[in-house]
Amino acid sequence: MYHAHFQLRESPFGITPNPAFFYSGNTRGEILEALLYAVCHGEGIIKVTGEVGAGKTMLCRMLESQLPPHIEVIYLVNPNLNPVEVQFAIAAELGLPTRGYRVDEVQRALHAHLIERHGQGQQVVLLVEEAQAMPLETLEAIRLLTNLETARSKLLQIVLFGQPELDQHLELASMRQLRERITHSFHVPAMEPALVGEFLDFRLRAAGHDGPAVFSPAAARLIGESAEGIVRRINILADKALLAAFADDAVVVDKRHVRAAIKESPFGRSLLNRRPRAFFLRTVAIGCLLGLLIGAICLSVLAVTANL
Repeated sequence: MYHAHFQLRESPFGITPNPAFFYSGNTRGEILEALLYAVCHGEGIIKVTGEVGAGKTMLCRMLESQLPPHIEVIYLVNPNLNPVEVQFAIAAELGLPTRGYRVDEVQRALHAHLIERHGQGQQVVLLVEEAQAMPLETLEAIRLLTNLETARSKLLQIVLFGQPELDQHLELASMRQLRERITHSFHVPAMEPALVGEFLDFRLRAAGHDGPAVFSPAAARLIGESAEGIVRRINILADKALLAAFADDAVVVDKRHVRAAIKESPFGRSLLNRRPRAFFLRTVAIGCLLGLLIGAICLSVLAVTANL
């Protein structure tokens, strides 16, 4: 609805990961470069963790889009698989027939296929999303797949993307062997408050805006505080704030538009609730100071009068 109003080609704050809107600030660019290096050099198992909505899936999509052609990417998006099912799922991702196969036959077919790819100068990388929700036995089955190797390199590279609970699972004694196979660990941090304005402007320009800044500094700051640095929340609030500004026929999004967005969102409301209380406390404090000042002046006047 607001595209023409703000001179946009498309929605700048969609929550579906789109590599065209990848923001490299706040260490995202550095993490992506490190991931590319680790995968291209066959560095064992790689782990990427971050809070819900922090941007892990966007990094996953960017990794896939920037890997060289000789690296084939396969996905494991369903974490709720048992150790047998996960091997069938990986084989299916590679295009191998599995109907009527026993699990040992699937394992042999996987091994033969990966050796064939290696002989052709190709690599295979498995990207596992929502790894924190995967049963521990399934994680161990995936770890065993890294035993498929030649004398010089692994036949299957694995990148685990998960929430912080994944780290808790890996601390268990039963996960020691998997933990020791992880050669690189990365954490996707929350967005720094000082970068929220830059992030919003980047997304708008990626969507076609080429005019002055749309979000006022105060609006960007309020979005950052309300979203607690979670990128998905920032996008949701920014989208609702743009809609509020459009309805207000405003060309700049200010704090009142962000407040309207927060009221329509499931997060950030406590911040709004605190603001009237803070205002009340400041008012009371100022009133008390004025009262003390007036009292002091009255006492001074009385003292002068008494001396006269």
